Amino acid sequence: MSSSRPYSLYSNLTKSGNPGSSGRNMKDYSVNLSVQQVLSLWVHGTVLQHFTEMWYWVFLWALFSSLFVHGAVGLLMFVMLQRHKQGRLISFILVSVGFLASVTGGMITSAAVAGVYRVAGKNMAPLEALVFGVGQTVLAVIISISRILATL
Repeated sequence: MSSSRPYSLYSNLTKSGNPGSSGRNMKDYSVNLSVQQVLSLWVHGTVLQHFTEMWYWVFLWALFSSLFVHGAVGLLMFVMLQRHKQGRLISFILVSVGFLASVTGGMITSAAVAGVYRVAGKNMAPLEALVFGVGQTVLAVIISISRILATL
């Protein structure tokens, strides 16, 4: 489908009143699924109306913020444990398991946030998706640090 926006990817979900209608009664549900638009907050004056859009935007922000945090911590672990015999392997395993756990949790909590918004009949601004997505990562870091401090 051609669009005036560069690099945009749209999944057109259409629902018609009659299977044989000529398109007059057709509603167009175009779901914005472009990673570039999500990460750049490129959609000017648009709100997220559908569950899929809300979930996708919140999840991508949670995914990339979690990737940033785990990448920084993984790099720190590799540097600090570079002389250890099995330090690099342990670092890789810990970062991988931590990232996969946070992605799984991010999927579930993003769906919960999008579901609450959808059931309430509210639209979500792209900036709200950023706050919810990055907020998930921040809360995960705070909870992780507080659990570590409790064991010391």
